[in-house]
Amino acid sequence: MQQADRHIDINSFNYDLPNERIAKFPLSERSGSKLLVYDNGTILESRFASVADHLPQGAMLVFNNTRVVRARIVMHKASGARIEVFCLEPHKPADYERAFAMRGEGEWSCVVGNLKKWKEGEIAIDFELEGEAYRLTAEIVERGTREHIVRFRWSADLSFGEMLELLGRIPIPPYLNRDSEEIDNSRYQTVYAKYEGSVAAPTAGLHFTPELIASMRDKGFGFEEVTLHVGAGTFLPVKDENAAEHPMHTEHFTVTRATVAELRKNIGRIVSVGTTSVRTLESLSALAWRIKSGGEPECERVVGQWELYSIPEDFTGEEALSTLEEYMTSHGLEQLKAATQIMITPLGYRFRIVKYIITNFHQPKSTLLLLVSAYVGEDWHKIYDYALSNDFRFLSYGDSSLLKVDR
Repeated sequence: MQQADRHIDINSFNYDLPNERIAKFPLSERSGSKLLVYDNGTILESRFASVADHLPQGAMLVFNNTRVVRARIVMHKASGARIEVFCLEPHKPADYERAFAMRGEGEWSCVVGNLKKWKEGEIAIDFELEGEAYRLTAEIVERGTREHIVRFRWSADLSFGEMLELLGRIPIPPYLNRDSEEIDNSRYQTVYAKYEGSVAAPTAGLHFTPELIASMRDKGFGFEEVTLHVGAGTFLPVKDENAAEHPMHTEHFTVTRATVAELRKNIGRIVSVGTTSVRTLESLSALAWRIKSGGEPECERVVGQWELYSIPEDFTGEEALSTLEEYMTSHGLEQLKAATQIMITPLGYRFRIVKYIITNFHQPKSTLLLLVSAYVGEDWHKIYDYALSNDFRFLSYGDSSLLKVDR
């Protein structure tokens, strides 16, 4: 199918979401949320603490172990004007690990709140550390349409990651319509978060507790981790009437050779915890097909929005993972770092690696709802009608669903 032939009426993916159904705060207990189980057309209601009861024995769950950074910094001009700088991704250096380790200076791609008050010059925030006074300044060095390159400079002997932990705020989703609070510092973060880089949480994982994970391990379930740094683009609404024209945002991901090997052994029973894990896992097929057809994964080239749709039907997930594992082994690679723009839609998308999906309930007319539809088909209406009619809580701090389709 050519790009010009692709058409998705975004209005077909709309539904009425009353404001009171959006969970503004998390429940007191992570695993106490409700769980909607969709099993090949049948719906039943459970509790997330019992998720293991609805999964096949020996299933392997895949977590996204990214960590949300305190990416919102409130600063002020000399005039007193309040400016909010929202760090989206590193610019110089562009690598997350190096960018967080920088001392003294670094550049980030940012969204700026109250930009009209910041025409030029520096803005700053003053702070104290162990009785000494310090300052963090910011200057726009390159203006864009939505995002701007901001150069930060600071006098304290801290890394930029430490600066954000000290001065930044957790960037909770805009649809919560509130400022972040103390509870968000811990609850808008999965219990297995490790690697800093996200500006939004992989929210399907928020329901897991250490106790639940340990209990599932004891019952024979496997766990693997991938890393995809969630960008603010995940909240961008689809404005095009034809959703196929919506430009997908880029998100960076990392997968280890050990994980690829375990995924290959467990193909057919892989449970993706969240849509970010889905995007990471499915993008591996694109890297593998590049190896199969050209000899190299070309990780420096972003996995394109429609790239996976052009892969031959008979190229299976098991073949993809075997190809990737063999390449990494022969080249002595312990991990692959790449980026993806894939858009998973009902336009004939084939899931090669993901078998089942755990996910929250998503916004109307969103790319995440398109992904759910690509997996369950038109039954997404049935799922969301049930959730709305049975007091499920929606969006990031809301309840969860387990989607199971046998193909």
